[in-house]
Amino acid sequence: MKTTILRKSVLGIAGLAVAGGLAAGPLNHGTAESTATDHTVAVVQADKPAVDKAKLIPHGVQGEQSRIDLNDEQTGNAKAIIAATKKAGMDERAAVVSIATSLQESKLENLGHLGDRNDHDSQGLFQQRPSSGWGTVEQITDP
Repeated sequence: MKTTILRKSVLGIAGLAVAGGLAAGPLNHGTAESTATDHTVAVVQADKPAVDKAKLIPHGVQGEQSRIDLNDEQTGNAKAIIAATKKAGMDERAAVVSIATSLQESKLENLGHLGDRNDHDSQGLFQQRPSSGWGTVEQITDP
């Protein structure tokens, strides 16, 4: 299929080049010189198969809603994130993105330095690095 589309594209462009040369030939026949700016480039879109939109919609059996049980520390950290976004004048979406980020980075746990298990010097809810300028250890571990 790809070969057919490529072949049609090449043949279509070659046909346009020939037709363009034939049409432009008589126009330039009487002039002694031509410039590179005299050439026109045409772009042709090859036959494009229709998109079957039904294939774009996922089908199947809907599973149960996934969930995560939070302990008191995780719930408190989520509340602290919500309070911080409100204090900064941000909307609910900012709180959702922040909580999702913290879930990914630390499972909403305020992680200190983990020794050998640490990714560099990442700490806190968002696994920020003091060495990268995110703040002091005290600042980045303050929910």
